[in-house]
Amino acid sequence: MNDQVKTIAILTALPGKAEDLRALLEGMIAPSRAEPGNLRYDLWGDRADPEKFVLDELYTDATALAEHRASAHFQAYLGQVNALAERLALSLDALAVR
Repeated sequence: MNDQVKTIAILTALPGKAEDLRALLEGMIAPSRAEPGNLRYDLWGDRADPEKFVLDELYTDATALAEHRASAHFQAYLGQVNALAERLALSLDALAVR
């Protein structure tokens, strides 16, 4: 059984906030990748829409995801992101993963 948890977050910058949003998201990369339960933390930009970003995250298990969400850097992110973007976040369990 695979206990890994994938999180995909799609963020669309509010008008005039794309640069600030990108800076906030880039600032999350190093501390998130340094977490012991983090297997992947990648930031993607939409080719068709420069104001849309996708975070692709993978954690060893639900506990690691909970620890990420409790971290100081994630809490700081939460305190800023709603002023910069609309977002959709999905937490996914592996069903058929290679």
